[in-house]
Amino acid sequence: MRIGTATVNQTPLDWKGNTHNIIEAIREAKQNNVELLCLPELCITGYGCEDLFLSNWLYERALEELLKIIPECKGLLVAIGLPIKFQKQNYNCACLINNAEIVGFYAKQNMALDGVHYEPRWFIPWQSGRISQLKINGSDYEIGDITYDYKNWKIGFEICEDAWRQDRPACRLVERGVNLILNPSASHFAFGKTEDRQKLIINSSIDFKCTYVYSNLLGNEAGRMIYDGEMMIAQNGRHIQRNSLLSFKNTNFLYADVEPDKILHTRNDIAKSNKNEEFAQAASLALFDYLRKSRSKGFTLSLSGGADSSTIAILVSEMVRRGIQELGLEEFKKKSGLELQTSSKSIDTSSKEICSQLLSCAYQGTKNSSTDTLNSAKELADEIGAKFYHWTIDEEVGSYTSKIEKALGRKLSWETDDIALQNIQARSRSPIIWMMANIKNNLLLTTSNRSEGDVGYATMDGDTSGSISPIAAVDKYFIIHWLKWAEKELGYSSLRHVNSLAPSAELRPLEQTQTDEADLMPYHIIVEIERLAIREHNSPIEVYTKLKAKELESADLLKAHIAKFYRLWSRNQWKRERIAPSFHLDDFNVDPRTWCRFPILSKGFEEELEELNKVS
Repeated sequence: MRIGTATVNQTPLDWKGNTHNIIEAIREAKQNNVELLCLPELCITGYGCEDLFLSNWLYERALEELLKIIPECKGLLVAIGLPIKFQKQNYNCACLINNAEIVGFYAKQNMALDGVHYEPRWFIPWQSGRISQLKINGSDYEIGDITYDYKNWKIGFEICEDAWRQDRPACRLVERGVNLILNPSASHFAFGKTEDRQKLIINSSIDFKCTYVYSNLLGNEAGRMIYDGEMMIAQNGRHIQRNSLLSFKNTNFLYADVEPDKILHTRNDIAKSNKNEEFAQAASLALFDYLRKSRSKGFTLSLSGGADSSTIAILVSEMVRRGIQELGLEEFKKKSGLELQTSSKSIDTSSKEICSQLLSCAYQGTKNSSTDTLNSAKELADEIGAKFYHWTIDEEVGSYTSKIEKALGRKLSWETDDIALQNIQARSRSPIIWMMANIKNNLLLTTSNRSEGDVGYATMDGDTSGSISPIAAVDKYFIIHWLKWAEKELGYSSLRHVNSLAPSAELRPLEQTQTDEADLMPYHIIVEIERLAIREHNSPIEVYTKLKAKELESADLLKAHIAKFYRLWSRNQWKRERIAPSFHLDDFNVDPRTWCRFPILSKGFEEELEELNKVS
């Protein structure tokens, strides 16, 4: 049988667009003489509908769209994901259609409730082995733990989370003689996650003596989550087909001719992921989808010449370059929804021309800014083609400062008012860059990273101010090394400037030679503490015990850094609550609206840190 799998880039409430993408995938499958096609989880509505899944009308509309799609399935067996309301309960289902007739609905048995997922808030898990009758337009259809006999195949389902449980549906499907398992998924992107998926699918095909078909959603669907559009067909330990990930296209499709119960004597190697390349791919696709789905006209960025803002500028450049490379120049311009003008058909020249229309950068200097960062910002903007503006904000800072001095009746000084004098510079930049973004109808890109989120090393309404925060889910240590990789592997020669500078906020007088790591601690130490304290939920003493064995630094300094991390983490939760929407990129993040919740008010590990001081 020729088996196909397709991925689609969907958007919540885009009924016309979502249905169009699904029909396009079905038509492509028919053109390639596919007999069976597996589409992703909840692809009719989109996975990211959030509390819209608590409504009634959404289910009614999803069913209406399904009925529009069914006639397109003539001569084809198709699995399509959608939510179903049954007996006043909400279920996450896959509808199986054969030759434009509904066969039945498989209902997901396990809900994802970890990290970024909150499925039990919206859906009820279906009981294993149970089958009921669902009435649609006067006809009864099976719903529940269904299987289906088709020619020499017995077909069963797992939907995404179902497959990641130890006691999974496949354990029972193999006992029922199922030899073909379909897995429609909405599995969010994270660095290296594809390797885990590949192992899961290959091992599933071995453990359950079956052909296993996997289809994941694609793109930045609803703002934060990115889906990589991974598709796989595996049989008895071998990948028969697997696609390239993170496509800019609305639909992607692959197929394979598969015989039931064929014995394959060799196994595939797992395709290794490259974190640097994955970051460039995922973030650039996420920016493109966010731009077009928000119906914005471009991006505005306060380009300081430092690591964070330089990273974001490169990601926008890569968004354009990669998009044109895959879609072609005219299709990229059309899909953006903007009236973009180009004079050249070469990728390099047209990328720079489009970047000049999509990205506006401003270097907002003060007397504490260096010529090194100005040159870094200007050369980078010139290399990628972004519009570049340069102004100073000393007048605004002086105005705010003089008003406070008059109110307090004293002069402010760096000895007594250090934090306030730093913050007012960052905050003074915000209104003017917002004004530019508003005038241009642009998204304002904020430049805070995850390490800064950990310890609150960011100015609220300053460098955290904006529409979207593309790098808030990645740590500064990674960013520093990624820029060196981007200079060498992506060919951005202007990055030699930022790659030669020590990261600095440049908010204190130049003679004080301010650096981020002197203010905080070495970034590689933050990464180690963060992983144990936040990702793995360890106490201060547990973190110390585990890191002491690694001999990263002296025991006394390590204690001091751990204590500083926990104190700063605890007192800065209110800042993390106000992080601009950010992409989920790593296996965890510190955004309380997705992955990590922490009380705004707490005792701040006071007793635990006292105990840490006593440990040798």
